[in-house]
Formats: sequence, structure tokens, C-alpha cells
Amino acid sequence: MTDSAPLLEVRNLRTEFLTDAGPVRAVDGVSFEVEAGATVGIVGESGSGKSVTALSILRLLAENARIGDGSRIAFRGRDLATLDEDEIRRLRGGEIAMIFQDPLTSLNPVLRISKQLVEGMLAHGRQSQAEALRHGIDLLARMGINAPERAVSGYPHEFSGGMRQRVMLAMGFANNPSLLIADEPTTALDVTIQAQILDLLKTLNREFGTAVLLISHDLGVIANVCERVLVMYAGEVVEEGPAEALLAEPRHPYTWALLNAVPRLDQEPPADKRLTAIEGAPPDPSEPPSGCRFRPRCPFAVERCGEHPDLLPVAEGRKARCWVTQAGERLLKPSTAAAVSAPAAEAGQPMLSLRNVVKHYPLRRDALFSPRKVVHAVDGVDLDIGRGETVGLVGESGSGKSTIARLITRIQKPTAGSIRFGDIDLATADRSVLRPLRRRIQMIFQDPYASLNPRMTVGQILSEPLRFHRLVRGPEEAKARVGELLEMVGLSARAAERYPHEFSGGQRQRIGTARALAVEPELIIADEPISALDVNIRAQIINLFVGLQQRLGLTFLFIAHDLAVVRQVSDRIVVLYLGKVMEVATARDLFAEPLHPYTRSLISAAPIPDVAAERKREHIRLAGEPPSPVAPPSGCRFRTRCPVAQGICAEIEPPLAEYRPGHRAACHFSGQA
Repeated sequence: MTDSAPLLEVRNLRTEFLTDAGPVRAVDGVSFEVEAGATVGIVGESGSGKSVTALSILRLLAENARIGDGSRIAFRGRDLATLDEDEIRRLRGGEIAMIFQDPLTSLNPVLRISKQLVEGMLAHGRQSQAEALRHGIDLLARMGINAPERAVSGYPHEFSGGMRQRVMLAMGFANNPSLLIADEPTTALDVTIQAQILDLLKTLNREFGTAVLLISHDLGVIANVCERVLVMYAGEVVEEGPAEALLAEPRHPYTWALLNAVPRLDQEPPADKRLTAIEGAPPDPSEPPSGCRFRPRCPFAVERCGEHPDLLPVAEGRKARCWVTQAGERLLKPSTAAAVSAPAAEAGQPMLSLRNVVKHYPLRRDALFSPRKVVHAVDGVDLDIGRGETVGLVGESGSGKSTIARLITRIQKPTAGSIRFGDIDLATADRSVLRPLRRRIQMIFQDPYASLNPRMTVGQILSEPLRFHRLVRGPEEAKARVGELLEMVGLSARAAERYPHEFSGGQRQRIGTARALAVEPELIIADEPISALDVNIRAQIINLFVGLQQRLGLTFLFIAHDLAVVRQVSDRIVVLYLGKVMEVATARDLFAEPLHPYTRSLISAAPIPDVAAERKREHIRLAGEPPSPVAPPSGCRFRTRCPVAQGICAEIEPPLAEYRPGHRAACHFSGQA
């Protein structure tokens, strides 16, 4: 390998999966380079070939997969595609390391962290177990894990998601690799923990000189870390170039679509709350369309797109697989749709009103006569929702968001407080009162696959609540109503004959929405309904919710940890931390001038898909993770992580006080940096 040669050089990579229906080409002619010490990002929807590309580099493919003839994966001049198993095994975890998307499934649940840290180091030449353990403890400390000497004796299930990802990073850097492949390393993390992990990746890249290949569908994450970006669609690279230039002015319609489908914190949402989403789904890899593979979904398609374009230069250091931009045309910004006025929220008595709601979960005693410990999941929450309004509920994992949703729907009973829905207190209502109310309050769950019965067709799933609540008079009427519901959420009536596993994630979420709408509810609680979805599918679901509210006058409680999404859809926003309300305001006021330090830290931690804007922004990084809800801090619960905390914060709990009309915050120093 010469000094000028790239660290990793992928040329014409083709990876196929052999199936009963014939070969399926998941990666089709991908080429790129990674220089030593560089940071390169790969973005695209699920099924675009991102992860298969990474797995092909390390030869971690399934048994039915093969790398096609003519493919070359050169690492330091050696072709990884031709190495035998012993040679490639010496490279894995040594010269090349990989961090997977879900650290819980990547870590062995029955082995202590120390065993898993040491194992890879001993396999790659570390002299002794004691030396490897010392190095592992040092790495955990560098990854920001408190008391690493104690942490190494723990098991993976005893760690939070962010802490497990730090352990995976320590394992990845244990043998000082030259290349780290990170496959969606922050997808399941809260925005504050995500910011910590991204800062850690950048620091390790800078200090160790390790090249990073970061795979993500989040353009904000890519803008935060990467110098160069590859955009993949249907197994091909459709655009590549420097991150700043590519995100500022995309030269492929697919990149353009991804950028316009992302709500941004630095831009005011449009009046109609809608995003520029592209309908449809990527093509079936077993039957790719002729010509440009993005053509069926492309708003810029021309007649020549019937021919398959090559990846050619469109500017200095940039390439695109598009006939339009190769001809010198620019992709214009989407026109703003005319606003459609939603029914105004009714003044006066709110539809739903929570007062001093508490939910504690008692734990088992450690010993016979020891005091019983309690998890303070929700601790004195007040919340009002007006008819026709969308209220957003945000906060990190463990803040109490989903618990509040379960209390409102009476899946669980509150420990104390009142939950008034009209004239009825849901907190004390018995089963006979609650049963008819189920029709008026519906819930859309985070995981649509887990919440849909896999043994029932979509038609059976949607008709079941219709029959239970006697909203139809027979099978024919039920079938007609199911067809109406499916068309309402943008699916064909023929979808009623299929099973949930035959649909994509976005389509399953539409089915879950149709089921909630079936009984004509007044209030819909959407609990993280888009967190597991790709950027474009997320935009489609947001537009679906906005359109349904405008047409049907629905009321929403929208729960999420993505502040940009919550801002896009919400009229008012409630910020939770460790079971307490920290701030309440209209979406406009909350982002224009947040009063609580926790709100400001959440906003500053959310990445923006714009490299130049990211450089200019003020970033407030929270250290650590929220304290245990079993023993919450005295006074203000945020004080242990607060940049402006003082002595009074530990002694007196700040009340939720109104500082401006409709804008309340629970902080002794509201509005201070």
C-alpha cells in the first residue's frame, strides 16, 4: 500500500442473496473510497443496501449471500473478497471494527462486560488477561462511563441504551483499529445521548486517527460527523460528495427528497404543517425497474430517465446518477402548499384534564424488613388538551411519557390524581364506565408490527372493533367500512386481504392508524408512532396525521423524543423530565425562547442536516443520563445535570409558574443560560 492509496477502496461491489425465487441483488455496483482518518457517511432508506455494503466489507454475510465476480474490497491493498476465513478473522475486530445498531442484541446477555471486553483483545494479541482488563477499564473511562472498575463486573441488561452503546464503542476501539464501521449507532437513543455518542465518535476519530464509515438514515447525524457522504437507493450509489456541499444543494432527486422530508429546528414549519414526502416505496430488489431506479417516484423525471444513468461528475468532487443534473439543471426547492385551516381548538373546558397525576411502581423488598422502594414514574403532572388541538409530549426515555399515555387510556390505574375526560374521572371509573369510553379514546402504538395480530388479515383486524362496538350491521357493511378506512389512510381496499407481515413499516403504521380511526374516536394518543421509520415514511405518516386532523377535527396527544417532529405537528408542547413537567408553551414560543435549561439542552442536542448551520449553533451537552426514578434528586430533579444549578435548586422544588401568557416553566432561574 502506497502513502497516497486510500485505506479502503470498494470497487464494483455486487452482493446477491440466493432465494427460492432466484438471486436478489441487494448491492449493485457500489464503488467508494475511505481515506485514512476520514469520516464517510452512507445514507438511504431501509432496503437501500447500506448495511449489506458494510457486512460485505467484513464478510459477515448470511450463508445464502455471495459477493459477485469482479467485486473488489481492498483494505491496505489486500482484497478482502478473496481472503480465506482465518485471514479475514484476524482483520475483524483488529484492523477493522464494527458497531451494530442494537447493542443489547450485540452483547452476550450471560457474560459480564469484563469478559466481553477482554475476549477480543486476547484474540488479537494482547499479552495477558490482566493487561487487557486494565486497558478495557481505561477505555470505558474514556467513553464516559462512571466508575468503570465497577461497571466491568456488570451484565448488559444492567446498563441503559446509551451506556451499552459506549461499551460497544470501547470494544470497537480496544485494538486500535484503522477503520470503524458504525451501523446506525444512535437510532434507538434519546437526542441527548445521541449527541454524546456523536461527540465521542468525533473525539475518538480525532485522537486515535481511526477512519469512520457511518451508516445512518438520519441526515442530521451525518451532517454532525461526516466529511463526505454517499447516498444509496435500490442497491446503487446515486450521489456522493462533500457533506457540506451535498446537504446544501443536492444533485440527485432522491437526496433532494430526503432533505425536504426532514423537519428542521432552524426553520419555521409551514402553515399547513405538511412535509414534502415522496409517496410509494423503493423497488423490489428482485425486480428493479428499467432505467433510473428512482424514476417511478421522481418529481423531476424526464423522457431520458427510461435509460439507466451512470454515476458521473456534476461538480468538483461530486457525482450523481441523474440525467437531469448531469445536463446542468438545478433541483428547485418545493413550492409551499397552501395552508388548510384545521378546526380551531375550542376555548373553555378542555377535552382532557390531568391534575396532580401520580404513578408509582413499588419494587420488591431487598430483605424481609427493609423499606419498600418505589419507582417514581409520574409525579404530580398537570396537563390540559383542548378539543381539536395537538399537544406534543417530549422528554428522554424514563421521563414518564408512555406511562401518561397508559394512564389516560386506563391500561394502568394512577396512584393518585384525577384524569377528567369530559365529566368522567378516568382515574376512578370502573370497568362498566370505561368500556364505552374505549371507543372515544384510541391509541396508536410505537411498534405497529407488535400491535397487529399476525394471524389475522388486515380486514379482520379492522372489522373486529366495528363489530365489538356494533358500528356495522353485517359482513357486507363491515367490508365496505374497512375499504373506506384503508383508503382514508392511503392504502388500497385490496390490502384488507393481506396479513401484517406483507406490508412495510410505514404501511403497518397506516393500518394501526386505520384501526384507531375505525371507531370514530375523539382523542388519539400517538405514542412514538414514527421513531422506527425511515425519513420519507416518517414524513408520509406526519402528513397523514395532519390531514386526518384537518378533515375530521381529531384531537391528538403526540408523544415523541424527536423535537423537530413534535414541533412540526403540535400546537402546544409539554416537556417532561423524570416524571415532572419542566415547561409548557405553544410550539412557536417554546422554540423561539425556551425558558428551562432542560428544554434548551434538548433543542441544542437535536442535529440539523446542514453542516454550516451545525457549526454556528450553540450546543449544550448534558453530562450523563437521568438519575434513577427510584431515588430522584431533592428539589429540582434536573439539578444534577443542569448548567445553571445553584444551592436553592437542591433545597426547594421550583413550581410550574407562568412567566408569559401560556408559557410556564419549573425553574428558579428561568430564561438564564
